[in-house]
Amino acid sequence: MAFIGIFEIILAIISFLFFVFLRNRNEPCINWPLVGMLPDLLLHVHRFHPWSTGLAERIDGSYLFRGPWFANMDILVTVDPANVHHIMSTNFSNYPKGPEFQKKFDIFGDGLFIADSDSWKIQRKIARALTTHRQFYQFLAKTTQDEVEKRLIPVLDHVSKQGLVVDLQDLIHRFSLDVGFKLVTGQDRELLSNEIREDSFSKALDDAEEVIFFRHVTPEILWKLQRLLGFGQEQKMKKARETVDQIAAAYISKRREELGGGNNSKREGEAEDLLTSYIKMEGEISIGSKSQDEFMRDTIVNFLIAGRENSLAWLFWLVFMNPRVEAKIREELQCIIPDEEAKDQWRLFHTEELKNLVYLQAVLFETLRLYPAVPIELKTPLQPDILPSGHHVNPNMKIVFLSYAMGRMSSVWGKDRLEFKPERFISESGGMKHVPTNRFVAFNTGPRTCIGKDIALTQMKAMAANIIYNYHVQVVEGHPVVPTGNSLILHMKHGLMVRITRRWA
Repeated sequence: MAFIGIFEIILAIISFLFFVFLRNRNEPCINWPLVGMLPDLLLHVHRFHPWSTGLAERIDGSYLFRGPWFANMDILVTVDPANVHHIMSTNFSNYPKGPEFQKKFDIFGDGLFIADSDSWKIQRKIARALTTHRQFYQFLAKTTQDEVEKRLIPVLDHVSKQGLVVDLQDLIHRFSLDVGFKLVTGQDRELLSNEIREDSFSKALDDAEEVIFFRHVTPEILWKLQRLLGFGQEQKMKKARETVDQIAAAYISKRREELGGGNNSKREGEAEDLLTSYIKMEGEISIGSKSQDEFMRDTIVNFLIAGRENSLAWLFWLVFMNPRVEAKIREELQCIIPDEEAKDQWRLFHTEELKNLVYLQAVLFETLRLYPAVPIELKTPLQPDILPSGHHVNPNMKIVFLSYAMGRMSSVWGKDRLEFKPERFISESGGMKHVPTNRFVAFNTGPRTCIGKDIALTQMKAMAANIIYNYHVQVVEGHPVVPTGNSLILHMKHGLMVRITRRWA
């Protein structure tokens, strides 16, 4: 009798699983009773971006991800450019960042990148005015050039002479943070040097990005319980927040003391760092219930986080895996060398020389198409809406568009979508081709288009041009190059381990 009972139980389980399979045979994921599609997500979370890209390619641009019935995790996932344009531009006011976004990204405080409504408008207007000013661009160009000449090149020469294997992704992050801290706070953090040391700020940002991703794939009740009890990922976020707050407070305090004591070495017509500019404008900025120090903290943290992230590691990997592209970049760089200079010799390129290079910028854009720094975007509608794809959405539903997947859709980029082909961004006349930003979303689209686009491109061009022209870079044989699966920023999971040698004496 016991044997019959066990057999009946097994048969019932098999029948149930078969029924679930039949019911879901046309769905991108199996929608289990009670827990929805969450098991599929957790099973593939370690390789989320390739997995979600595969799902997006199999369906017609959008699909509804069903979360556990108790967790409010129903998500409309889309890679449809028409939906992106509707959400980010046409009906922009109905899709603010919102409280859901702000809870997940709380380390940003109330800064520009998560603010909404009037606060966002005021902050964006000020930030845009400061960062697009001619004097600030000159400050950016000089700071970037100094970092290339005085930090990057000596480190690369040291690595080359010693025959060392180095993580190029780590050097890029250090370069970006050094430039970012100088632009934002006026202080030099000196992270890029021959003596590599651990940086608490970088570690805190890495941890925070991991926790934010964890919040996206975990029912809110679970990660809030972790926060309440002080363990797991949320404890990691608490420590990261404390580190970021301490570092930000120290820079703000130091700059206030210098300005209060009259120690401002800025000459007439000379640019100043963003923190100094904001402190001088304090009386003119309405910041609601926030104290001045809280506002300054949120402002500089937002700028520093944004300034740290770029896709240069992916660019170098793609370029050095494609010798044709590498050769064309060098050919373009030789074309801007004055005739009186020898072509085949060591040379540093200045930021002003690189501004109008078409092929190099196309390489940057093609890299960002395949490897956008921010691979997903989260939105929640204020009011019920119907998207161009025909999907009905409401305030209880989240919408996620997958930037990483969008760059790999045949419906968006054609059959050669997986090829590294910078020419797709070059027009027949030889200039940069206009590609709608709802297809190429690396710098966002609509009213929230990234105001730091030119800053990022200036830094990336300077580093890329000077390394590619003057050095051979060889990825260590067998080194795995894959995206992180558990971070909101698209880093290389194992870094980019390379050997570097000089091309010229």
